[in-house]
Amino acid sequence: MFDVVFVEPESPGNVGFMARAMKNFGLNRLVLINPCHIGEEAQCHAMHAQDVLENCKTYPSLSQFLEETGIDFKVGTTGTAGGSYNVHRIAVTPEKLTDSINLDSKVALIFGREGDGLTNHEIDLCDVVVTIPTSNDYPIMNISHAAAVIFYELYKKVKLYPIGDVRESSRQEREDITRYMDQILGDLDYPPHKHQTTLTIFRRILGRAFITGREAHTMKGVFRKIKDRMIKDHVKDK
Repeated sequence: MFDVVFVEPESPGNVGFMARAMKNFGLNRLVLINPCHIGEEAQCHAMHAQDVLENCKTYPSLSQFLEETGIDFKVGTTGTAGGSYNVHRIAVTPEKLTDSINLDSKVALIFGREGDGLTNHEIDLCDVVVTIPTSNDYPIMNISHAAAVIFYELYKKVKLYPIGDVRESSRQEREDITRYMDQILGDLDYPPHKHQTTLTIFRRILGRAFITGREAHTMKGVFRKIKDRMIKDHVKDK
């Protein structure tokens, strides 16, 4: 189940185009965060997707939406991908994204403002970030065009999920693994800035990977043993 989240849209026309692109690929759950006025212009551009607009939900902030809806997996989007020294915006392509998520879980596809996109803080709320490779001469796409590319890649995979009897790890299981990593980094006395950066990198690795419930259980066991051994060694040293 997908929620398509449009953060602070500035143009009602783009909201209509977004609804239209959603309808093309079987999506009907539109969420608007602190939107501009949505009126006849949006309805006109939506064409046969007016029902998507009529049933859309609105929230005052992205944080409130995520807190209230229990989303399992959060996908951020960016037109400007990061590199090794901008870990917030290290991104995958839409094609790779489909290998990272279970299409039957509760997923939020989060699109930013037409002018500025998502902030670094909003990006940090996401489990994975996706970007579309484009020409250096004109890299930034119209928001609805970019959304359509991502919707298409996801729609191609719809009939392939779930994979047999394999259960994807839950949000809680991934959070448990991340919490163990957080505790281990603390026990290693990582400097605060390196601690947070390393934790962000680790969370993004988990976000890009398709981790089954069995794999998550095994990883939790390994991290738990590492932490227990570190406690024992600390006591011995005393």
